Amino acid sequence: MRKIISLFLGTVLLTVISVTGANAKTLKCQTVINAKADEVVMLKDFGQTVSELTDGSIKFEILPAGTVVGVKETLDAVDKGLIDCGFAWTHYWSGEHPAAMLFGSPVAGAGVGIDNIAFLSWFQYGGGKELYDQLWKEMKRDIKGFMLQPVGPEALGWFKEPINSMADFRKYKFRTPPGIPGQTYKDIGVASVAMGGGDILPALEAGTIDAAEWCCPKPDSVFGFQKVLKHYYLQGLHQVVVNADLYVNGKVYRAMSKREKKAMEVAANASLSKAMSYRIYENGKALKFLTEEAGVILHDTPADYFPAYMAAAKASLEKNAAKNAFFKKVWDSQKEFADIAVPFWSGAQMSNAKLGMAHAATLK
Repeated sequence: MRKIISLFLGTVLLTVISVTGANAKTLKCQTVINAKADEVVMLKDFGQTVSELTDGSIKFEILPAGTVVGVKETLDAVDKGLIDCGFAWTHYWSGEHPAAMLFGSPVAGAGVGIDNIAFLSWFQYGGGKELYDQLWKEMKRDIKGFMLQPVGPEALGWFKEPINSMADFRKYKFRTPPGIPGQTYKDIGVASVAMGGGDILPALEAGTIDAAEWCCPKPDSVFGFQKVLKHYYLQGLHQVVVNADLYVNGKVYRAMSKREKKAMEVAANASLSKAMSYRIYENGKALKFLTEEAGVILHDTPADYFPAYMAAAKASLEKNAAKNAFFKKVWDSQKEFADIAVPFWSGAQMSNAKLGMAHAATLK
């Protein structure tokens, strides 16, 4: 009898394993960046979490930019099923719909003081996730999006010489992100040039541009900005909040089991926290390297930048809200959230900032 039971259990186990193997899916996911970027490190961590939660029924093959389609065609490729999923910053698609910016990079903290932590509060508990799901319908895309990686606040950028005022800033041809954040620089008189990440360093070396922003100390140092520019400014308003997302083809997502969908959701929520934690430490180490070993000089951003940029950002937000009903709906949601959450959160953060600055002062 024991032999019969053992034989039966072994047969069942082999059947389960063979079924699991037969149903396993490897999703081809193309990013808009190179394979060595920190974002890819964190994306692979997300994929590994999903794989473990699903006992291997879902795996990811992460492809660098340009493997199947060009960067600008990434969203189209996901929508049409040329690739199973894509990874980018949602503000990349603000040319298709202006509201994409409010999810990927709401300019100047949506004009109402939302930082990345407050943004996650809005997204998870203030109605943002439901609006995010609606975005793809507004764009007529068959896509399921997952917000994964908070990045900001991003640095103002890199310059050949110190800038002491907006008058100094306006002397430079300055690489900016696409969409409203970059347009806002034009609105305050800065010669803004939008270009992809891979084009920035060659453009600096060729003199096509002479100042640039990309992200934060770690990604900036990996790019090698310190090799051509030495004056660095951390405090900027154009991308106080930035989020990188995963886009899954709708048919692929609907074919997932209930457990697989839940695994995607759980792993995405975990990634929101892990990515932020990872960034703080990595950027700290990178800033230490830049200032202590690479000869980079860290400056405070000129005071007249802040009111100029904030005023232009609000004007741009209001103009887009007047033109597009869904943009207005999302922005109204962010403003209603900010009216409740920002007074508390900004007040609490003042203590944290002063405490941190006091410690930083002891290291100079």
